[in-house]
Amino acid sequence: MGKRVAIIASHGGMETAYKAMNIALAATATDAQVEIFFTFEGLDIIRTDASDRLTFAPGKEHYAEGFQKANVPPVAEMMEMAQETGVRLIACQMSMDAMGLTRQDFIDGIEVAGAMTFLDFAYDADVTLTF
Repeated sequence: MGKRVAIIASHGGMETAYKAMNIALAATATDAQVEIFFTFEGLDIIRTDASDRLTFAPGKEHYAEGFQKANVPPVAEMMEMAQETGVRLIACQMSMDAMGLTRQDFIDGIEVAGAMTFLDFAYDADVTLTF
């Protein structure tokens, strides 16, 4: 079995989205298995209206220009790349229920599951990160 990378995205915002996607894509480039568990505000990253919800924190807006100059793809494109490379994207059922969200609020290709589903993977992870 190859390396396993478990990522928890619990914060919203463009910075968190880029961090999680960057690590996930780098890990898949090394043939690692990757799962990202989106919970609380992290759910914004995988919402169908993510482009409206994801912004840089005040004072960090200059990053947008830097990402563009560095040819970093938009988060939506990175999300597609992650899905194409087999990254498992999991929306936290408990957070969804507490926030009144349904499966229809999210992009195609995500799974909805509880924390135990993610923990089953994370218990054997070589790397665990939280953003």
